[in-house]
Amino acid sequence: MIETGSIAPDFLLNTDTGGEFRLSDHLGTVVVLFFYPEDGTIGCTTEALEFSALGNDFAAHGALLLGISPDHVATHAKFRDANGLSVTLGADPELAVTKAYGLWGPKKMFGVAYDGVIRATVIVGTDGKVAGIIKASRIKGHAETVLKAVIGLTD
Repeated sequence: MIETGSIAPDFLLNTDTGGEFRLSDHLGTVVVLFFYPEDGTIGCTTEALEFSALGNDFAAHGALLLGISPDHVATHAKFRDANGLSVTLGADPELAVTKAYGLWGPKKMFGVAYDGVIRATVIVGTDGKVAGIIKASRIKGHAETVLKAVIGLTD
């Protein structure tokens, strides 16, 4: 996993809105990257809804949100529309960004081992360095935990 204080790897991803998101275009802004496994699952929906609900609070503290998963743009758009999400979703089907941030690795569910997205949020500071990494030990409330960390950085 990427370390706090290191330069955040730059990337360019297509988004659910039909646009592109390049991290380096947002230097000078706090950027919150929340990595999640799959559109439409219960946990990922809960997380995306919570980030959407707190979107104005993040913006009030100068932070920009981007959800990243291996799903394609069309899947992201359906997920957004089905759930009324307001956060931008970046498509990383080749896992380039997920792996660059060290968030692809071994997991276990119901006793079955597999490789997958490690659910975590990376906060990139205004200087382009990783200001914080928060693993989602519990999905419910994760967005609020991240918001508190952002407030600690910006206030």
